[in-house]
Amino acid sequence: MTELFAGPWGPILIFGLRIVDVTLATMRMLLVMRNQRTIVPFIGFFEAAIWVLAIGTAIQNLHSVWHILGYAGGFASGTLVGLWLEGKLAMGLASVRIISRNAGEAVADALRHEGFGVTEFSGYGREGRVELLLTLVKRRQINRVIATVEAEDHDAFISVEEPRTIRRGWLFSTRRK
Repeated sequence: MTELFAGPWGPILIFGLRIVDVTLATMRMLLVMRNQRTIVPFIGFFEAAIWVLAIGTAIQNLHSVWHILGYAGGFASGTLVGLWLEGKLAMGLASVRIISRNAGEAVADALRHEGFGVTEFSGYGREGRVELLLTLVKRRQINRVIATVEAEDHDAFISVEEPRTIRRGWLFSTRRK
């Protein structure tokens, strides 16, 4: 195996290993932030094993600029791949806050029609009365929520946040096993 990594395919292999290793690291960190305790140790195990292989090979071939570029390039590419993959998986929930000056009730009704739960508050902003709407959705539904809001009120203020802890509510009305 040493000959394979020392040869002309070595930098490409290191590049590929680093993509996998850093992608796993990115996913592991994002899952830690989402409190996904069961899968994180397994990801960490494979991440560490791949990293040891990649770094060991890179260190053995420090005389080769190509091996070093493969290592560094794999790190950068792995970061991009990890972020892309996490975005595609869109795990977790998002809290969407909507502030509407003109069409708060219409926005709330449209969101409810789409199957989302909405809590409404009346308030006052700098320029007068506003409606504050709060909804909790799966992250992969964020674009649908935003499109629904903008169809009813293109001037609505929208902010999306990732909640750390959630307890009860209509989304969790049935007990999970």
